[in-house]
Amino acid sequence: MNRNDILWKAALEDLFDDFLKFFYPNAEQIFDLEKGFEYLDKELEQLFPPEQNQYAPRYVDKLVKVFTQNRQEEWILIHVEVQGYTDQDFAKRMFQYYYRILDRYDKPITAFAIFADSGKNFHPKFYERAYLGTKVYYSYNTYKILDQNDAALEASNNPFAMAILSAKLVLASKKLEDQQLFDLAYALAKRLLNKQMPKDKIRRVMNFLRYYLHFENQEMFTKFEQEISSLTEKSITMGIEEFLLDRAEKQGIEKGKHEEAIVIARELKKEGLSIEFVAKITKLPVDEIEKL
Repeated sequence: MNRNDILWKAALEDLFDDFLKFFYPNAEQIFDLEKGFEYLDKELEQLFPPEQNQYAPRYVDKLVKVFTQNRQEEWILIHVEVQGYTDQDFAKRMFQYYYRILDRYDKPITAFAIFADSGKNFHPKFYERAYLGTKVYYSYNTYKILDQNDAALEASNNPFAMAILSAKLVLASKKLEDQQLFDLAYALAKRLLNKQMPKDKIRRVMNFLRYYLHFENQEMFTKFEQEISSLTEKSITMGIEEFLLDRAEKQGIEKGKHEEAIVIARELKKEGLSIEFVAKITKLPVDEIEKL
């Protein structure tokens, strides 16, 4: 788990209705959005016990129960995975998710792979395997952030589109100086505030933008925080520690697993968060965190 994982999971949970509308323009005719969604994170974990399977669900794997407008299929399952690095076994893993989920629920499944990596040539779209006349072919929905058109995303009033645009900016930031990234991110934040979106959705996307950024100089992040707070008059923002604490608590980190807590503590320390905050999240003693 790292900060980006937390942010992607927060975006998927907080903006899932916008996620559906982004990929399905007629989402309201397909899905019964008023019934809400059920996130089956624990059920997904049971299908892939970490100690038994190398494909155990990672932090940004999501399985969501969604109600439909179709009386014949009252609800379906949507599997979403955000992939932030190159993995040659990715398509195989997606297939394994599919057949285990199908075996468990026997319900219609649609799957999405959102590629948030910087590899231009990494875009696996299907899994195929054949032997002596027996063949399996599994394809799924894919979305490569790096390939998207900035103008099309900016023209959208969908909050999820703005989250995608924020992630795309960060992918491009590897070629930018801190000041260039600062200027582009600040301009994007101002455009976000002018969007015709509910205030709570603007806040969520703004948090995604603020904390997804990575400046070489930590002082630039502090400056960006101050500028955004001034821009929004602190009406839609919250501190990074409050934000991450809120997300971690809602996402049910299993604080009883000591080894997992240590891994989480290491990652949060790498992000420069205070030892006191890391202790809140992991429930580890402060002296143990100091020794990591």
